[in-house]
Amino acid sequence: MENCLCVSAPLLPSLWDGGTGCRGSIRLLADRRRHESTNTNLKDKHSRMAAYLEIADDSKGHELSLFCVPKHYEEDLDSVIIPNGLIKDRTERLARDIVRDMGGHHIVALCVLKGGYKFFADLMDYIKTLNQNSDKSVPLTVDFIRLKSYSNDQSTNCVKVIGGDELSALAGKNVLIVEDIVETGKTMETLLKLLNECHPKMVKVVSLLVKRTPRSSGYRPDYIGFEVPDKFLVGYALDYNEYFRDLSHICILSDKAKEKYKV
Repeated sequence: MENCLCVSAPLLPSLWDGGTGCRGSIRLLADRRRHESTNTNLKDKHSRMAAYLEIADDSKGHELSLFCVPKHYEEDLDSVIIPNGLIKDRTERLARDIVRDMGGHHIVALCVLKGGYKFFADLMDYIKTLNQNSDKSVPLTVDFIRLKSYSNDQSTNCVKVIGGDELSALAGKNVLIVEDIVETGKTMETLLKLLNECHPKMVKVVSLLVKRTPRSSGYRPDYIGFEVPDKFLVGYALDYNEYFRDLSHICILSDKAKEKYKV
């Protein structure tokens, strides 16, 4: 089943800048936002701080020659912007934060396919390790959904939710949505709108990446790995027309490659 909802995207509000320097182009920041609880029995608003690493707009990334990159992609990438090791370390920390906040609740972890599968698998592995080695644990079950909002390198105004009829099974559940990237926010807002119609008990969202873009609706996830510039990124399961999912690092796609793999 496919559900389609078209929404507009006002400008992204400016970010609160309270971080300290970290290797020049990467900074650790805390995002002060007001989030509305989706608990069906508790509708009050609460304040929290979502920490994240910021990749600066002027960051050129790292030279490809410093990393292991598949030979067939070497001419298609400008640079490595987030190395795999940094992704893994940040994901491990996100797992700790989730267990800290949601420990003791039975959580349904909802993976947004296809781009989220690698982040989802690594996040679940880290949570499983914490469950086995700490006093606080999170009982987990998993489910999957597929969303589509891109045409080539552009996020469209129409978001397709494939498998939306299965969301009814999440009624009364504590749900953790695991996403690879939030750009305009329209995709996640569409999913949350459909999910809330099924009356889950609680919903939290973790996204590996959040993109700074003037097309953003201003939506912010509960947990954020990295905030990144308005560039088209691939790798670590993020794709361009199904290519580049097999990259270990997150890289900046070249303009030449956009034309090469355009459909």
